[in-house]
Amino acid sequence: MITKENKFYRQAFILALITIFYNIMEGLVSTWLGFENETLSLFGFGLDSFIEVISGIGIAHMVLRIGQNPDSNRDKFETTALRITGWSFYLLAAGLLLSAAYTLYIGSKPETTFWGIIISSISIITMGLLIVAKMRVGRALNSKPIIADAGCTRVCLYMSTVLLIASLLYELTGFGYFDIIGALGLAWFSLTEGKECFEKAKAINDHNCIHC
Repeated sequence: MITKENKFYRQAFILALITIFYNIMEGLVSTWLGFENETLSLFGFGLDSFIEVISGIGIAHMVLRIGQNPDSNRDKFETTALRITGWSFYLLAAGLLLSAAYTLYIGSKPETTFWGIIISSISIITMGLLIVAKMRVGRALNSKPIIADAGCTRVCLYMSTVLLIASLLYELTGFGYFDIIGALGLAWFSLTEGKECFEKAKAINDHNCIHC
């Protein structure tokens, strides 16, 4: 017999899967369009989406684990996912910083940031809905890890907002530095997330999410 608690854990797992598959699609579209239109911020945003997939797999595993034993601590799989995610964020930040410097040096400008506006707008709506749904499930289960995961989804929303602002400003003004500034904003968030991942990997419990 499926209990009400099991039903909510199933919902939490489905939300984790939705997050994974959405980020896969977002990453593919963003990197392709970012490359085609020479939009550094959109391309970096797409790479971040792939990193979020790694994190999402760790979160899905966490939901399954706490569904079986709510009092259990983070296991080796989740710790490994945290470390891989952390290094990936550091590499992304370094790549964005170097690319921004090179783009500034050669004076390159995006052909258009229209797709950055579209993709970031969709992402903001999607992340907002996921935050609400995860918070609802987390509160229903009184689960600190799931509630923390909902809070961590806000970082994705913030990065989407950075992309939206940078893309809008460039499209309105044609000032190439806005795309570079957007990429630097994403690099800052990547550094912050990478640091958080390694801090969480050292912790025993998971009352904080896989990454914040």
